[in-house]
Amino acid sequence: MSDDVLVAGAAAVDEEHAVAESGPADASEVLAQARQRASAQGLAYAGGVPPQQAWALFSSGAVPLIDVRSAEERKFVGHVPGSLHVAWASGTALTRNPRFAREVEAKAKDKTAPLLLLCRSGKRSAAAAEVLVKAGYTNVFNVLEGFEGEIDQQQQRGKSDGWRYRGLPWVQD
Repeated sequence: MSDDVLVAGAAAVDEEHAVAESGPADASEVLAQARQRASAQGLAYAGGVPPQQAWALFSSGAVPLIDVRSAEERKFVGHVPGSLHVAWASGTALTRNPRFAREVEAKAKDKTAPLLLLCRSGKRSAAAAEVLVKAGYTNVFNVLEGFEGEIDQQQQRGKSDGWRYRGLPWVQD
C-alpha cells in the first residue's frame, strides 16, 4: 500500500471522527454522509459510520446493529447490549460461515432498510457488508474501528480506537 493511500485513508478517518463529534443529529443525514464518503472511496457497500454515530443510530432504534464476530469473541471480549449476532466466521481459525447472508436475512428481512455491522476492527464487517450487497442488501454500513480497534505497535488493541475505547456501552458475559 502506498503512502498516498495511507495518508488519504487517515484523512478520511479524521473527517469521519470530526463528523462524529459535531455530528448531524438525524439518522438520514448521518447515513447520507456515510454514503457520500463511500462513493468517493469506491466502496461496494453503503459506507462506514464512526462508533459514536453508530451508537446514536442503534440506541435510538433507527438502525439495527449486527455483531459479526464469533460467539467466543462476544462472550469473552464483550458485546453491545441489544445487538444481534450473526457470525461471519467461527472457531480459532475463523472459518468463514457459508450461511452468513441467509442467517442475516432471517434477522433483517428488509433488504432496503439500513443495517450496521460490527466486528473486532472493522475489517471483517467490511467484508461481510460486501457479501450482503451481493445478496441484495442496499443499505449496509460498517462500524468503523470495530469493537476493539486496530492493533497498535505493541500488538495490543483498544488503546487508541474502537467501540470500547470510545466509552460506548458494552457488556460482558
